[in-house]
Amino acid sequence: MTATAPAAARTAPSTTSRTSHLPAVARRVLLTVLAALAVLALLLVLLPAAGAEAAVPPVDPAAPAAPAAPAPPSEPAVTAPGGQVSIDVNGPDGTPASALVLILVITGLSVAPGLLLMTTAFTKIAVVLALTRNAIGLQMTPPNQVLIGLSLFLTLFVMTPTLTEVNDIAVQPYLAGSMTISDAFTTGLGPMREFMLSSTRPEELALITRAADLDLPGKAADVPITTLVPAFVLSELRSAFIIGFVIFVPFLVIDLVVSSALMSVGMMMLPPVIISLPFKILLFVLVDGWGLVIRALVGSYG
Repeated sequence: MTATAPAAARTAPSTTSRTSHLPAVARRVLLTVLAALAVLALLLVLLPAAGAEAAVPPVDPAAPAAPAAPAPPSEPAVTAPGGQVSIDVNGPDGTPASALVLILVITGLSVAPGLLLMTTAFTKIAVVLALTRNAIGLQMTPPNQVLIGLSLFLTLFVMTPTLTEVNDIAVQPYLAGSMTISDAFTTGLGPMREFMLSSTRPEELALITRAADLDLPGKAADVPITTLVPAFVLSELRSAFIIGFVIFVPFLVIDLVVSSALMSVGMMMLPPVIISLPFKILLFVLVDGWGLVIRALVGSYG
């Protein structure tokens, strides 16, 4: 009895260990079977699709589309006889093209200062106002910006009839397409010539004509514009200096009187301008000096 018990005890653990390892082996077998089934199912799905793709024949690529014809230009160049090419600068209704008008405006703005100085009343008005300020004895009062602005607006006031006529007979017909640019320039130059001739002395015209080694014209209409413009400027400067001399005379008298009074009382070290400046300003205000100067300038152009 005692000998059989230990033997039973020795055999019992081995049987228990084998029975405990059976579920792990079963799980491994089950997982292996499931993995094999999954791979088989994947192959069954992919093989028909690959066979279907192999059965489809290749398709040739489509031919490229032909390029579209270019659109005709809005303003085609016109070929003149002899193989020359000319470009029409006017629009479809005969009016000048907007690009050409813009170029003309920019060009006019670039040469506007020269035209303003040489062919209008600006030169004389600006010089007379500057001489008036110097006659009073004021250095920078009124400032240059005020004098130039006043000269500009007085010039527009004096030139309004002439500029209006130029606009009516030249600018508007050209913009309407009824006149070429050369005809508009020639027509618009007429009123400007009349204005400059009315303010130009014959002596200045003869001087510039002789300086250019040209023959004296028989009538005013034959005077070239290159001779008329410098002669007009010289005449304007001469008139401006005459008006300036007339303005200087009363202020010069005040300076002489103040200087004599200071010398008579022995105050020779005191600058006379300190005493005379208030009197000159008072005199200029009492006689309405600016009004007299402006009326004289405007009246000199009729």
